[in-house]
Amino acid sequence: MEEQEEPYGIDKDYAHPRALELAPEDFFWDCGDELAPFGSDEGDMALSEFREWRKENPALPVIDCLVWTIESVGEMPVEEYSDALLSESKITAQIADKDFDDAQYIYVLDTSVIATGFAQLVDEGQIDAACKPFIQRAIQRLTTWSELTDSMLPQSNVKEYHAKLQVLQRILQQA
Repeated sequence: MEEQEEPYGIDKDYAHPRALELAPEDFFWDCGDELAPFGSDEGDMALSEFREWRKENPALPVIDCLVWTIESVGEMPVEEYSDALLSESKITAQIADKDFDDAQYIYVLDTSVIATGFAQLVDEGQIDAACKPFIQRAIQRLTTWSELTDSMLPQSNVKEYHAKLQVLQRILQQA
């Protein structure tokens, strides 16, 4: 009997039908689009890490994976990943703080949170309710952060990035 090859990366051919229904936009499935959930190195890695975690933890709730992502990538207790992180003044201060790596602790962290949550949708056809507030927070914070800096994203791409984040917001609400 031939062993079936496991999918690597984002691929519509292996996606759950509900994910295809909720996310018909091409960018969502584009592994080369840096502004898409799985197109950046960070998003691709989060998808891969989710799949590995799920294989090892088939019965655990996905919130456990999301907590692990926040605590490992963000190097913070999950309790600190709260709405307090969303204020424009807080984000502005973090960007200005030379000792704070906003690329890591905002962009990479929030991209990883989004990709982890949407990985569940792609593979299982849902996003657990317990995960949604964290994903929502990541979308909101990236929207604000991308308006305030061009360290990771050229300002010429901000409008397109925001449009894609709005699509993710819509999918999140429907999932």
